Amino acid sequence: MITTGIEVFTIGFTKKTAPRFFENLREAGVRRIVDVRLNNTSHLAGFSKKGDLEYFLAQILRAEYIHLPILAPTQAMLDAYKKNGGDWAAYERDFLALMQTREIEKHVSREILDRGCLLCSEEKPHHCHRRLVAEYLSHKWEGVEIRHLG
Repeated sequence: MITTGIEVFTIGFTKKTAPRFFENLREAGVRRIVDVRLNNTSHLAGFSKKGDLEYFLAQILRAEYIHLPILAPTQAMLDAYKKNGGDWAAYERDFLALMQTREIEKHVSREILDRGCLLCSEEKPHHCHRRLVAEYLSHKWEGVEIRHLG
């Protein structure tokens, strides 16, 4: 079986204006947003709330919106890290174990992620689970190129 390469993008919406956010996606040639947030309807999300984002993507970029909570951490994990000042290394370890237990590579198709962009709230990818998802899948699948758009 020949495995073709895929390009996976990641982006966070925090500290981005809507014009900057959508132009980053346009310039990269993103075909769909793959929302990996546990909560995608928070009033704090501004233009990136599920319904608004779905509309803007279709109208501005002719792109799809998909919410995949299987790629999100649990609420307990988020609370331990964000609300209780948890350690990033522990969060990363626990989230990697969760992805293994869920076997996300068997439940998410390469086609969905090809030219797809993993969306989360964090401004930068270094301390965000979207990076961990992309890296995990790049270890499970051949030919995954990861590009962080911010």
